[in-house]
Amino acid sequence: MKAKMIQPRSLPLALPIFLYIMLASAQLTAAQDFDAVEIKATHVRGNIYMLEGSGGNIGVSIGADGILMVDDQFAPLAEKIKKALTDLGGGKLHFLLNTHWHGDHTGGNEIFGKSTTIIAHENVRARLTTEQTSFGRTIPAKSKDGWPVITLDKSLSIHFNGENIEVIHYPHGHTDGDIVIFFSGSNVVHMGDDFFSGRFPYVDLDHGGDVKTLVETIGLIIGRLPDDVKIIPGHGPLSNLDDLKKYHRMLKETSNLVHQKMQAGKTLEQITKQGLPAEWDGWSWSFIPTESWIETIYQSYSK
Repeated sequence: MKAKMIQPRSLPLALPIFLYIMLASAQLTAAQDFDAVEIKATHVRGNIYMLEGSGGNIGVSIGADGILMVDDQFAPLAEKIKKALTDLGGGKLHFLLNTHWHGDHTGGNEIFGKSTTIIAHENVRARLTTEQTSFGRTIPAKSKDGWPVITLDKSLSIHFNGENIEVIHYPHGHTDGDIVIFFSGSNVVHMGDDFFSGRFPYVDLDHGGDVKTLVETIGLIIGRLPDDVKIIPGHGPLSNLDDLKKYHRMLKETSNLVHQKMQAGKTLEQITKQGLPAEWDGWSWSFIPTESWIETIYQSYSK
């Protein structure tokens, strides 16, 4: 499959202005806050740990073979992440997997990539090696140290720390480069930003994301997971299968509702004014409030 560069759309009119401003100044805000960020390590199961700091959740496999890490948050946190890895038992970091291209998951690539092998979907390499535009901001290409050197199209397996680590590409969910990592021996899955636990997701429509496909993807993943699986979401707390099923139900019900209203001829403004059922009020958050999630669904189905 050839990597395709998708041209960005204009900023959606209904997107809250405060969200645009927050995203446009994300690097400045983050830089001001990084000194106060603490990296919290949680043992998930078996060889697997979850690191929380600022940005996407990090997955870590630590064992006799060394370290494999999933995502790396922001560059200013790299030294804190390295210390957290040392505190967990250290060893050499052999592999770094990027679940997708966004900066809160790949910001440390140029630091960690100097001494480890970065693995990602081929569309992620295409985005990290070229200038991108997101929310009206120009995002420069990463230097060569931050590029994935091993890419996959559909899947690959890594045999590391006594288990098979299966890496699978699920196209056009959060972005067009998403991978989900299955730690088969530990019964743990890292889902990247295909899964925002307990909150409305960000679906990057400008870079291959699609709400309908995301719903289908989550259904497929649920179908292959055992009841006692532990799930590391891209954002949110360590989760289980019930959490993922509730997320899936939210995706289905809210997207079906908005789509039905679109088919009935209602405008985005009318649908937004009517809102969503009260059951989903708690899923609204600062980054993706209810209004933005409704608009994301509307724009996705309008394509």
